Amino acid sequence: MSTILNVMNLEKRFGSVSAAKNINVSVAEREIVAIIGTNGAGKTTFVNMVTGWLAPTSGDIRFLGTSIVGRRPREMTQLGLCRSFQVPQVFGSRSALENLVMAAAVAERSGLSLFSDPFTEERVTRCEMLLRDFRIGDYLHRKTAQLPQGIRKLLDIAMAMIAMPKMLLLDEPTSGVSIDEKLELMDIVMGALKAREVTVMFIEHDMEIVEKHAARVLAFFEGGIISDASPQQCFAHPTVQTHIVGEGKVSARLKKGGVQDA
Repeated sequence: MSTILNVMNLEKRFGSVSAAKNINVSVAEREIVAIIGTNGAGKTTFVNMVTGWLAPTSGDIRFLGTSIVGRRPREMTQLGLCRSFQVPQVFGSRSALENLVMAAAVAERSGLSLFSDPFTEERVTRCEMLLRDFRIGDYLHRKTAQLPQGIRKLLDIAMAMIAMPKMLLLDEPTSGVSIDEKLELMDIVMGALKAREVTVMFIEHDMEIVEKHAARVLAFFEGGIISDASPQQCFAHPTVQTHIVGEGKVSARLKKGGVQDA
């Protein structure tokens, strides 16, 4: 598979504080990569730089071979690089379908206009189909403010997907969702994304979800990447065990697989 994202020597400083340092990552098309780390480790800073919400201090980011440093988020979307947020970016007074239709109109080059109706038959049909793929079909006409948090999360990700991105970055997709809902939510999300052959990077604190869905894990610590490996290898890294996963909390399945704590 060819490389879709290449990050080279990326750094972000806020005054004398280094929020991200010496980050080098290459991601292949259709790869599923998880990002883990303690709070303040640089995870969201990294995602913000890749998606144009934050300018790096130095380094380069290449998407499909083209440098994207300095481009705005809307330009990133048009290139095929999208993201979701830890807190869903939705209009609470609008229905799930209305939110998605407006997101679709914004994603198109014409954008929203005072002189055109965004609710065209083709656009509405396309949005209804996507909402059903994300298991939100029963909530089409419910105001978003009335939706459960898990459904709002699914809607936010669907809104990012309506632009038909080649790569999607998810910032803590299960944050604020109950333990009972987390696994089902990620099953729905990953099923929909894999069906569309989208490259995915997602920030996650639940190691069971990381272990289940990611083929590769980037472990951030103090602004840098300390491990870039399979879940089994990453969880066995001593610093990851001590500061991120927690000593003694590596799953029994990983232990049975013969992973050594080294």
